Amino acid sequence: MTDLNERAAKADAGDPLAYLRAEFDLDPRVVYLDGNSLGAPPRRVAGRVEEVVREQWGRRLIRSWPERWWEAPERVGERIAPLVGAAPGQVVVADSTSVDIFKVLVAAVRLAPGRREIVVDAATFPTDGYIAESVAELTGTQVVPAAVDDLDEVLGERTAVALLNQVDYRTGRLYDMAAATAKVHAAGARVVWDLCHSAGVLPIELDALDVDLAVGCTYKFLNGGPGSPAFVYVPHRLQASFRTPLPGWGGHRDPFAMAPSYEPAPGVARARAGTPDILSLAALEAALEVWDGVDLAAVRAKGLAVTGFFMECVDELLGNAVEVVTPRDEWRGHQVSLRHHAARELIGELTAREVIGDFRPPDVLRFGFAALYNTYGDALRAARTLAEILSVG
Repeated sequence: MTDLNERAAKADAGDPLAYLRAEFDLDPRVVYLDGNSLGAPPRRVAGRVEEVVREQWGRRLIRSWPERWWEAPERVGERIAPLVGAAPGQVVVADSTSVDIFKVLVAAVRLAPGRREIVVDAATFPTDGYIAESVAELTGTQVVPAAVDDLDEVLGERTAVALLNQVDYRTGRLYDMAAATAKVHAAGARVVWDLCHSAGVLPIELDALDVDLAVGCTYKFLNGGPGSPAFVYVPHRLQASFRTPLPGWGGHRDPFAMAPSYEPAPGVARARAGTPDILSLAALEAALEVWDGVDLAAVRAKGLAVTGFFMECVDELLGNAVEVVTPRDEWRGHQVSLRHHAARELIGELTAREVIGDFRPPDVLRFGFAALYNTYGDALRAARTLAEILSVG
């Protein structure tokens, strides 16, 4: 235990990102390891939202729409773009993850006329699968579930699009975006990446890897707040042919003209649908300012280091009492998943002791490490607390 204490203290003292923890409104009594489900609030968010409510809404009233609000989805999208390797003009923040998955899947099928199959990551987060089934029903296509490792067995001339997760939400495994994208393209199909568990975790190279479409949420590692809107990536090369199945006024070329027929906006704005959620966008915009000047390579290095240290703590303090199901090499996101038959009860006990992770059925405890605010000391305390709970039955 002494060695682990010393190692944690030394690592925290040498952490080049340690200064960022002060940017977050965290209870010092709590170890918060659920940033892979809901990120912690940056301190500046509360004041920004109050300003929007009191000044932009309270004083400027409806005048704020042309002054600042209407362009918020594109403006906030520009802040996300460098975090996912996208050049300007290719990311827009609009609607929820589920709605955006629907929009881009239908658009991808429309880009592949005559192809009748949608390949879906068999271990995908449930909403992706639900949406894919609905898209298949509406477009006359068929869903083909497949493990990402087995894409070669299912891709072919019938494949219209493959919907893949960069990081598995249960195990934390990271998939090779470059290799999988190349396989899908070799089959003549489009690829849609779900970045919900990788945005804000590691450098992503959407442009460089020639990704077709991508969707990601903003309330996890991007700290946008509960229910903050998702983002859509549509590269310049596909924008003119991107046809949304939800042609709402938000994506119209001239939304305030009240034209009787739909004409899509130029550029990525056509991926919008309804009226933007201004209060959530304001919170997200403030939260994203925390990333200014942050090196994603440093974020990735710390994330790998602190999750690796946590696994070492688990090994030493818990032995075979739990099973580590997250890859121990670099092919993992910034979460560690442990398997135990009483996982649900253990998460409840941990939460009661101010160590917050989460549970995924049937038997997985998940611990998400946000490099901007989690410490090596957090990792050690979480492992030690879990060991204490198990030692007393």
